[in-house]
Amino acid sequence: MFHIRNYVRRHPVKTQRFLEILPGFVSWSLILFPFWGSLVMPTIVAYYIITFSVYWLYRSASMALLAVIAHYRIKASMRNDWMKDLEKFPDWKKIHHIIVIPTYKEPVHILKETLEKLATQTFPVKNIHIMLSFEDREGEEAREKSKVLENEFGKIFGNLWATFHPDIPGEVKGKSSNTAWGARAARKLLDPNILTEDITISSEDADARFHSSYFAALTYEYLHNPHRFDRIWQGSIRFYNNIWRVPAPVRVLASIFSVTQMFILMRQDRLINFSTYSTSMKLIEDIGYWDTNVVPEDYHLFFKAYFARKGKLEVEPIFLPILADAAEAKGFWATMTNQYEQIKRWAWGVSDDAYIIKQWILAENVPFWDKTIRVLKTVEDHFLWPVNWFAITVGALLPPLLNQQFNRTVIGKTLPQVSSALLTMSLVSLIAIFLIDAASRPPRPKDTSIFARIFQPFEFLLLPILGFFFSALPGIDAHTRLMLGKYMEYRVTEKV
Repeated sequence: MFHIRNYVRRHPVKTQRFLEILPGFVSWSLILFPFWGSLVMPTIVAYYIITFSVYWLYRSASMALLAVIAHYRIKASMRNDWMKDLEKFPDWKKIHHIIVIPTYKEPVHILKETLEKLATQTFPVKNIHIMLSFEDREGEEAREKSKVLENEFGKIFGNLWATFHPDIPGEVKGKSSNTAWGARAARKLLDPNILTEDITISSEDADARFHSSYFAALTYEYLHNPHRFDRIWQGSIRFYNNIWRVPAPVRVLASIFSVTQMFILMRQDRLINFSTYSTSMKLIEDIGYWDTNVVPEDYHLFFKAYFARKGKLEVEPIFLPILADAAEAKGFWATMTNQYEQIKRWAWGVSDDAYIIKQWILAENVPFWDKTIRVLKTVEDHFLWPVNWFAITVGALLPPLLNQQFNRTVIGKTLPQVSSALLTMSLVSLIAIFLIDAASRPPRPKDTSIFARIFQPFEFLLLPILGFFFSALPGIDAHTRLMLGKYMEYRVTEKV
């Protein structure tokens, strides 16, 4: 490890490019292996496919089980009187919350709905301070929106500020740089008599809607935790704001994403902040805020803080929903494009793996196995993102189809049946996911047609097709772009 560490330090550019090429190389190799491997080593391919099918069955079963548990914990948390619990702490009123909402070309009605929901918090809203962080390049439209919002909501919260993030040389345009700008501005504007140790800061997507008890629960968890300055808190992201308005393919994807987020709350060993989250102002100041030269801001912030804290950082779940918009645009095909681009942006999180792996190599004072497990779980999710669909859908068909001699062997004849049986068993998990999703969604609009009510459960039959177009394809797109050095810029998801 010593020699590798020295090599990375001496050759930062070479190692960066090598680590950027690595995810695409691995994913393309695993995708293509069943094709060429079926001709030269079909037995190895068969065991590869069976291993992957078992892996997928394990992931499906564990996801269903833990999502069920998370669902009931969320239900209980939603019923809990968090303000009553909070009164156990005599000094709870000293806690203040800064919320940074980075926004670019968001419709003003979306921002209004976000602020309206924040105004319903059970925690005193005068202790909540909101920074609307617009992009200066949006021009006069952003200033008009800020005036409208300040006039309507300025007297509700402790503070409602607006800032306009300029284009700065060396920065990557996107959420991370905008959030960093807004957070710094908010800290300067907040009453200097409020101690940094008594402030939390949340990064909130412009379309996110915190549950009304979120900041009461966050305050309780913050005061209750002796390691509060080494913690990030994550609620249950659910893409349900417009779930009944989007087309069926997007509705199915939003359901899967939402239940997946419930499952992840139960896996603290792999829980990493995503999209909308909270932490201490002290932690953010200690690590130098969000980095301004990256596109993926959430995972990057976690690992920046994790290595800065020598591995002592943890993400704690808050079992309360945070509702967000599913991808939507004007028209069916525009919505499909919007969904693809959103998932490609999420898949672009793989671009952070070079940074994460380099930090794993260079960090000397972090417990080896803790940092290794953290990094391996992230790399597993990112590297296998484009591979999963190919391995579990077409992989088992290739060895018997491409190699007739292998097709006459026992393993060749039974491979499709074994793989199919394992995948069929994983469908039991899909039923659990469907039921959790159905119980968690907002009420169906009363004017929904009988036809739509009857056929809505069958939308999940679209999953094999959706898995290719909205998981494998954007995943391999992002991996290939990174491998070829075709770097992506942050693309804001269109709102309707």
